[in-house]
Amino acid sequence: MLEIKVKYFSDVEPIQFIEGKKSDWYDLRSAEEVEMKAGDFRLIKLGVGMILPEGYEAHVAPRSGTFKNFGIIQANSVAVIDGSYCGDNDQWLYPAIALRDTVIHKNDRICQFRIIENQPPVNFVKVEHLKDKDRGGFGSTGKN
Repeated sequence: MLEIKVKYFSDVEPIQFIEGKKSDWYDLRSAEEVEMKAGDFRLIKLGVGMILPEGYEAHVAPRSGTFKNFGIIQANSVAVIDGSYCGDNDQWLYPAIALRDTVIHKNDRICQFRIIENQPPVNFVKVEHLKDKDRGGFGSTGKN
């Protein structure tokens, strides 16, 4: 089992594994009370920083109910936090855009993360042809 050192920047609820949970993503919470108007952008403090193990990174994404509950979307769709972001002041942040007026309370669960092994080095080889048979192009499988 990986061991990760976590610094809490506030009294936000600690990260925890929930037994029986159907996902291996961990929830993160707002570390502050945030009021946003439609169209506002805000970096919301998540109240944590971590030293990730060598060769790992974290991927942060919205929870499934984040938009429904708060009317915010993540500005960069998914955030990648690499292992070098581990200083004493490197608090994780959630880049949010409000699509409606909203209030996010301290300790509201607004996003989730998972720890991923870094991609191995890849050698890209230029070729003239990929395969003889095409699949049909982007979106070719239809709606149903």
